[in-house]
Amino acid sequence: MASAVHSIPSVDEQFVFTASAKRKLLIVGAVGVVLVLLGVFLMASGGHDVAHHAAEGHGAHGGEDHGHGYHWIKRVWANLWLNGIFFTGMSVAGMFWLSYNYLAQAGWSAVFKRIPEAMPAFLPIAGVVMLITFILGGHDLFHWTHAGLYDPNGPEFDPIINGKKGYLNTPFFLIRMVIYFAGWYGLWRMMRKASLEEDQVGGLDNYHKMVKIGVIFLVFFAVTSSTSAWDFIMSIDTHWFSTMFGWYTLANWHVTGLAVIVLFVVTLKENGYLKAVNASHLHDLGKFVFAFSIFWTYVWFAQFLLYYYANIPEEVVYFWERFNGYGGAYKALFFVNIFMNFVFPFLLLMTRDSKRTPIIMKVACWFVILGHYVDFFNNIMPGTVGAHGAIGPFEIGCLAVFGSAFVWTVASQLEKAKLIAANHPMLQESVYHDIE
Repeated sequence: MASAVHSIPSVDEQFVFTASAKRKLLIVGAVGVVLVLLGVFLMASGGHDVAHHAAEGHGAHGGEDHGHGYHWIKRVWANLWLNGIFFTGMSVAGMFWLSYNYLAQAGWSAVFKRIPEAMPAFLPIAGVVMLITFILGGHDLFHWTHAGLYDPNGPEFDPIINGKKGYLNTPFFLIRMVIYFAGWYGLWRMMRKASLEEDQVGGLDNYHKMVKIGVIFLVFFAVTSSTSAWDFIMSIDTHWFSTMFGWYTLANWHVTGLAVIVLFVVTLKENGYLKAVNASHLHDLGKFVFAFSIFWTYVWFAQFLLYYYANIPEEVVYFWERFNGYGGAYKALFFVNIFMNFVFPFLLLMTRDSKRTPIIMKVACWFVILGHYVDFFNNIMPGTVGAHGAIGPFEIGCLAVFGSAFVWTVASQLEKAKLIAANHPMLQESVYHDIE
C-alpha cells in the first residue's frame, strides 16, 4: 500500500513561502498600520465621520458619556477585542475541522488537511492580544467590571448584574480565558506533533492517536465554544442572555473558518500546489460553506424571531438597539449582515457548477468572511461604543493588520511540513475522490 501511495506524483509537495508573497503581506500590513494611525488621528481630532453625530448622547451601557476622547479610546479597545475574537474563531475552526474529520474517519479531505492543521498556529497571537486588551481596556468594554454595580448601598447598584458576580468577575474571567486558549492550543500542538510524526514513520499509531485527540478536543470545545461566547461577546450586554448564543457563535466561527480553508485551497492550487485536489474536493467544500451558511441563518433567525415575537423587554432590547437604537447607527449593517451571510452565498452556491468553479467559490467565501466580520461588529460595538461605532480607516486598518499576520502565520506553518500528508492512511481515497 505504501508503494502505491508514493507512486502518486502529486503527493510530494513542499510549500515555499516566497519572498514575493512575504513582501505582499508586508505591504498589506503596512497599509493597515497607516490606516490605523490615520484612524486614530481622525478619531482623536474629532474629524472622523462617526455615527454619534446622528445620535448624540446615546452612549453604550445606559448613556455613559465621558467626553469625545473617552469614546475614541473605547473604540480602539473595542476593535482590538473584535479582531481578537474574529481571528480566534477563524484559527480554532481549523482544529474543529480536523477533529470532526478524524472522528468521522473522513478520507476525502486528506489531500488538503494541512491547511486547517496550520490555522490554529495563530491562537497564541490572538490570545495575547485579547488578554492585554482585557487587562488594559476591559473596564471600558465590559459594564460588569465596574465595582459600583455590586455595592447595595451605592447609586449604581444593579441587582441583576450582582446576581451574576459569581461567574462574571475579573479573576474568574481571566482564568477562563487562559483555560480556553491553553486548551485549544495545547490540543492542537498534540495533533500537529502526531501529524508530523506520521510523515516520518507511517503506520496507523499516529492516526489513531489523532482520532483520540480529536475526540478530546470536540468534548472540550463543545463546552468552551459556548462559555467563551458568553464571556467574550454576550457579557458585553450584561443584562441580556440567550440560550442559543453559543451555537450562534460556533456557527459564526465555523463557517468563517470553512471559507478561509477554501480560499487557501483555491489560492494554492492556482499557484501550482495541491495538484491532487480536484473539482470534487472543491464541490464538497462548497457544500460545507453552503450548508453552514444556512445553519448560521437558522440559528440567527430562530433567536431573532422568538425574542422579537415574545417582546419581553430584557430579551428584545438586544435586537432593538441594533435595529432602531443609537439613532439607527447599526440599522444598515443589520440588513447587510443578512445579505452577506445568507442571501448572497445561498444564491451563489446553490448550483452544482458554481461549487466547482474557483472564481465563484472565491467570491462567495470573501463575502462570507467579510459578512461575518460585520456580524461580530454588530455583536460587539453597540454594547461597547454605542452610537460612536463606525467602519472607517481604523477598522479597515485593524482588519488588514490582523489578516496579514494570520496569513503569514499559516503560510509559515505550511512551509514546515509536506503540503500533503503522504502517510495518511486514507490518502488514496482522497486522491481518487470523485462525486460525479
